[in-house]
Amino acid sequence: MTREILTVVETVSNEKGVAEEAIFEALEEALVAATKKKYYDDQPEVAIRVKINRDTGDYETYRFWTVVADEDHEMPACQDAITDVDNDVYQIGSVREEQIPSIEFGRIAATIAKQVIIQKIREAEREILADQFEPRIGELIYGEVKKQTREGYIIDMGDNAEGYLSRDQMLPKEMLRPKMRINAILTHVNRDNRGAQILLSRTHPDMLVALMSKEVPEISEQVINIRAVARQPGTRAKVAVKTNDHRIDPVGACIGMRGTRIQAVQSELNGERIDVVVWSDDPAQYIVSSLEPADVSGIVIDEDARSADIIFATNDQLARAIGAQGQNVRLASELTGYQLNMMLEEEYQERQDSETKDVIQMFYDRLEVDEDLAGALVDIGFTSLEEVAYVPAETFYDIEGLDDEMIAMIQERAKEVVLADELVRQEAIKDPSDELLALEGMTREIGYALSSRGIVTVDDLAEQAIMDIEDIEHLDSVLAGELIMLARKSWFE
Repeated sequence: MTREILTVVETVSNEKGVAEEAIFEALEEALVAATKKKYYDDQPEVAIRVKINRDTGDYETYRFWTVVADEDHEMPACQDAITDVDNDVYQIGSVREEQIPSIEFGRIAATIAKQVIIQKIREAEREILADQFEPRIGELIYGEVKKQTREGYIIDMGDNAEGYLSRDQMLPKEMLRPKMRINAILTHVNRDNRGAQILLSRTHPDMLVALMSKEVPEISEQVINIRAVARQPGTRAKVAVKTNDHRIDPVGACIGMRGTRIQAVQSELNGERIDVVVWSDDPAQYIVSSLEPADVSGIVIDEDARSADIIFATNDQLARAIGAQGQNVRLASELTGYQLNMMLEEEYQERQDSETKDVIQMFYDRLEVDEDLAGALVDIGFTSLEEVAYVPAETFYDIEGLDDEMIAMIQERAKEVVLADELVRQEAIKDPSDELLALEGMTREIGYALSSRGIVTVDDLAEQAIMDIEDIEHLDSVLAGELIMLARKSWFE
């Protein structure tokens, strides 16, 4: 029967394109399973190995035990106590092995071998498919609907490859029929042996990028770059574009003559409305463009908080900026990465007046100056005690009636208050936990910077977003993302 083994290996390898070594390993597993079934059916924990000679097809069978300390209790059949073997030859943790009779490669072994080989072939085919399609993640796939499942659709991509499009990755109210040809973006390749392997999506932002690259030559030629995309699939999307050639209008190029280019993309996405926005490295200009067609009266940006107050002159313009069910402002916020606070001029002025009163009251209470002087400090632009304490003395010269001695006294008082507040804050800061400091990539500097923001434990870090912590020194967005995912690891275990 040994020649039969070599024949099986050669035949399966040629027919299925699977490496001979993988088939030999599958046959060894099958012979192990058959040996256990014949001799040790009532002892599933018995450890067996089979070694097939790759040249002759002959094989030998061995039973082995792991050597453990004798603790006077019943041990599994795969372990052997140290007192039962030669103490000079074996150590705890080593393996004791003896050859046992090999079973024939008969009907039972052949049946098991067939099952194991089929499984190995499937695994090998999945690996080949994964190697083929993993480099194409993010690419637009054109395929034919093969059949419907309970949770989605199987898409025939040609060359015996099938993708899976789940219902949650389809456009709202989208109906697919067998033989229908569709576009979808390849989002993930699953190397595990369970579930669909090639996952497709029609809702992913990259789907819109791929379709626009297909319809707009300037994008595929990289004359125009897509800098950001925000989508509410099937309903509305915003795309920020930037040109590398100042002679080209990026919005006009993307829309096309009489809208032909953008209409082709919208048609593929079931009429999804697409707003093309000019990207700008000036946040204010970028935000204003993202809110079109609304007219913005004013904008105040807080770079540290990544937020912006957007001011409008009329209710009509405010409603237009917000959009139906808040759709326009939500997409603009996602596109720009800023939290957008929408308000009328009257609301903004009321808030400014309220904040001004609060700052005046704070200066009055903490600097122990009169209301007129507190108001004068606000009038020339002071909003915090730190500013009062550390700006050049010349800044105060615009306040009538203040001499150098009074300025020095005010600044000294402000420094004392700032220092006292810092001491209180430092006392309230807890040290980062040992578990937090032990995360791969974490340093003590980053750990203590996080704890100064109240992020003391791994659970605290897991609840953060990248933008919340990426401004910390020595912590860029990539490392921030890696640390957060490590902190969230327990969520998936």
